[in-house]
Amino acid sequence: MLPDKSKMPMITRSTPTVHTINATEPESWQQKLSTAVNCPEQLLDMLGLDRALLPDAVKAGRLFSLRVPRGFVAKMERGNPNDPLLLQVLPLGQELLDTQGYSFDPLNEIAQNPCNGVIHKYPGRLLLITSGACAINCRFCFRRHFPYGDNQLSGEDWDNALRYIVADTSIKEVILSGGDPLATSDKRLKKLAVALSDIPHVETLRIHTRLPLVIPERITDEMIHWFTGTRLKPVMVIHCNHANEIDGAVQNALNQLQQARVMLLNQTVLLKGINDSVDVLVDLSQALFQSSVLPYYLHVLDKVQGAAHFDVDEQTAACLVNAMQKQCPGYLVPKLVREIAGKPGKTPVTL
Repeated sequence: MLPDKSKMPMITRSTPTVHTINATEPESWQQKLSTAVNCPEQLLDMLGLDRALLPDAVKAGRLFSLRVPRGFVAKMERGNPNDPLLLQVLPLGQELLDTQGYSFDPLNEIAQNPCNGVIHKYPGRLLLITSGACAINCRFCFRRHFPYGDNQLSGEDWDNALRYIVADTSIKEVILSGGDPLATSDKRLKKLAVALSDIPHVETLRIHTRLPLVIPERITDEMIHWFTGTRLKPVMVIHCNHANEIDGAVQNALNQLQQARVMLLNQTVLLKGINDSVDVLVDLSQALFQSSVLPYYLHVLDKVQGAAHFDVDEQTAACLVNAMQKQCPGYLVPKLVREIAGKPGKTPVTL
């Protein structure tokens, strides 16, 4: 049964500005962001895939748009409709199903949105929606229905968010999230980092991002300078789901961050048909370690409407992690968790 479109939240994600560049100069990260593929027909043609996939891709893309940088497309195998990177981004007909037990706000974040741009659901830390834009629209995104248009962190909302943090002295860590926080300018992010460092009880600045994986050119000297240039402890959590996402350019970007003393962690979503095998998960952990990143969390899928076809049951997930423990040192085995609305933190899945 198709969902009632009249009840579905509208997704508002800003479109990056196109920057003109000299043909002799390498593309900037902004240019790569602004030229991301957003047409299903173009993506299928680039990969030499059957046009029979197009009608469903167009329909699903109307509910949650396609966006994928060209550099990420280049890592996909031509002619393979089951490529693990392609399946993360290609809209499919399964997204149109109305699945019982799945919702538009599976983590009840709207109820924990005390002022525009702020999500405060855990003690001691909060999220700032620094950007509503993403470099890549992952089809399993638990915020695919989030009202970004009502959570723009600018002007008066910027001031209100900072006042909220100042007033709550229990907040030790601020997490820049989105969308993707690195989809916005360094000038704006530097201003925010400095403002947060002026709040005495804030100790850690954490960023959750996909940009180092999908546009590694985003990791510039300027970006590293503002991120590491205050008294706040810098932590970056990347979101990598398959070892094929990591190439030489990604490794170089991550190694630059590590050399600047940024703590690097990874969280992965367990996805049916993409990374639900022991070999794939072990390869991922090893590739992350070679890139100076430690596995952090392996998430069971958040039950967001439109993503049910990615779900892997908890028993299977536990068996996978148990098998990983037999092949990997403990520091390369991520914690298997589920996020449950209202809980004070991630809930471990029993092994």
